Amino acid sequence: MVDTEEETIAGLEKSEPVREQRVADRKAQARASILTGPITVTLMRLALPTIAVLLAQTAVGVAETYYVGYLGTDALAGVALVFPIFMLMITMSNGGLGSGVASSVARAIGGGRQHDADALVLHAIVLAAIVGTIFTGALLWCGPALYTALGGNGASLTAALSYSNTVFGGAVAIWIVNLVAAALRGSGNVKVPALVTLVGAVVMIPASPALIFGFGPVPHFGVAGAGLAFALYYACALVVLLRYMNSGRSGLKLRWVRVEWRLFSDILKVGIPTALNSVQTNLAVILVTGAVGRFGVDAIAGYGIASRLDYVMIPFLFGLCSAVLTMVGIAIGAGHAFWLFLAYTVRTLLAAGGGIGAVHVCHAGMTGLSIIVAASYVIFAPICGIAMLS
Repeated sequence: MVDTEEETIAGLEKSEPVREQRVADRKAQARASILTGPITVTLMRLALPTIAVLLAQTAVGVAETYYVGYLGTDALAGVALVFPIFMLMITMSNGGLGSGVASSVARAIGGGRQHDADALVLHAIVLAAIVGTIFTGALLWCGPALYTALGGNGASLTAALSYSNTVFGGAVAIWIVNLVAAALRGSGNVKVPALVTLVGAVVMIPASPALIFGFGPVPHFGVAGAGLAFALYYACALVVLLRYMNSGRSGLKLRWVRVEWRLFSDILKVGIPTALNSVQTNLAVILVTGAVGRFGVDAIAGYGIASRLDYVMIPFLFGLCSAVLTMVGIAIGAGHAFWLFLAYTVRTLLAAGGGIGAVHVCHAGMTGLSIIVAASYVIFAPICGIAMLS
């Protein structure tokens, strides 16, 4: 009996180094495939899961708009008022600071600094908790004034606050999930974040109407039910991803390390410029929404539906950009974003500034406002092209 116990203990002691070696081998193989694999094949392998994820999220958003439509125009208008603020948070966490996290992890892995790559996961979580808390506090405090300024009043303002308070009450979970997913993408692990999001989409599409309209023992929450569905999904995704990161099977491992400013700096030097680009993109949408508000609740509701369709392009663009970021980061590291920042600034000034001026000064209608917004995109593209050509 004693011999058997000793043999079992010895076997466990041997199995731990073997398991660690297998994990190390998988990390080395993933790094080598990105560095030496065919560029197009590697790019699509990294991009397609992310594109699928974001298409699923877009499908959830479109389905939610469809469900909320049954609650009436005021409910649609209320959700439309909140939507650009919500997308600001999503794009900042996925593509803004998320890009900084993905880039820093990719560069750490590419430089053979696995300890730093693991430590960046904890730093990303700390950063997510801070920014998520800021979003929650700001929207709870300033939400009524903000949505009123954008054109909300009466029933539409009530719907906006109900939806906003529910969604942004879970902002910390949303930020942590998105930054942890960004860290995984930076390491080349795109399948797990994709799987978590796809499963969440499959669950949310039926769960959202159940919470909005009530079903069996589930009470009727109205427009707040749409926000509650998002909050519950991200809470569950948070638990799943943190357990996965703690297991060490992800290529990264969540470690309790001393917090260092150099690692925060490594994230922020890429994350801040890209986050500012996200701010400008959504600021333009917010300001245009305010201009549309002059035309009444029906116009706000219609613009909200159209802006959601406009965001359908994002999955393809973000998926490809995330894949490029991972490949470049692991290969050589990158982060020069001047021309991109300039392009976003020009587009924001033209779409928001020009649009508001046209509505308030020239008394332009919805058609004129739409033309100005479209023109801002036409000018945006060649400015970005300068960076590629140079």
